[in-house]
Amino acid sequence: MVKYSIPELEGIARKLRRHIITMISTAGSGHPGGSLSAADIVTALYFDIMKHDPANPRWPDRDRFILSKGHAAPVLYAALAECGYFPIDWLTTLRKTGACLQGHTDSTLTPGVDASAGSLGQGLSIGIGMALAARLDNKDYRTYVLLGDGECDEGQVWEAAMFAPNYKLDNLTAIVDFNALQLDGFTRDIMNLEPFIAKWAAFKWEVIEINGHDMQQIIDALRKAQTVKGKPTVIVAHTIKGKGVSFMENNVDWHGKAPNKSETEMALRELA
Repeated sequence: MVKYSIPELEGIARKLRRHIITMISTAGSGHPGGSLSAADIVTALYFDIMKHDPANPRWPDRDRFILSKGHAAPVLYAALAECGYFPIDWLTTLRKTGACLQGHTDSTLTPGVDASAGSLGQGLSIGIGMALAARLDNKDYRTYVLLGDGECDEGQVWEAAMFAPNYKLDNLTAIVDFNALQLDGFTRDIMNLEPFIAKWAAFKWEVIEINGHDMQQIIDALRKAQTVKGKPTVIVAHTIKGKGVSFMENNVDWHGKAPNKSETEMALRELA
């Protein structure tokens, strides 16, 4: 795999953000806020950390990636297209009837998608199954699960969080895109997650806290997770919802709304 410098990875993340804006604008619907906040994390995974092969999407030894916050599908589609899993022009088909790029990921339709998504809270359980399968099959692939912070309101997340350390799944890394906003408000007002770090630690996870927009911190944390033995790792990545577009940043209105023509043009200028 090509090795990119930190500035090059930052440039790829900007490109993914431009794709996100264009895709959602063209579709007329979608979720820009949480897609933009996760762009740096997804870039680090697909262009530096993960072992994968766009020419062979079902390669048995590939690392697995589960987008548990499935409404952020545009950021994953943008990364897969830039990696070469499918043509870039497929991105214009987001959410179209019969197209491969639906509003939530579908592993039966889209090359490179490892798990279908829809209801929140399920991805960590899916990732645990994949991590256990690797152990049973004597495979060395790793599984990465990207969760939303609002998604962590779901009880299934915490059942899974209890299960993974019990089985010492050190080939599993969860990443929480902690942008502090969910569907209709701040997480602190809807369901206060604090003490969030202490919760994961109490469940016996290795916990790493980072700035989710600092590419070097993201990569360092993901590499550290690869060295942890005897327990899973969770990376709590503090991010900004709508990152990169001034009028979307920390604005709950952009959780699930498409920009109009003038807003799209403004956003793309800011991301140039």
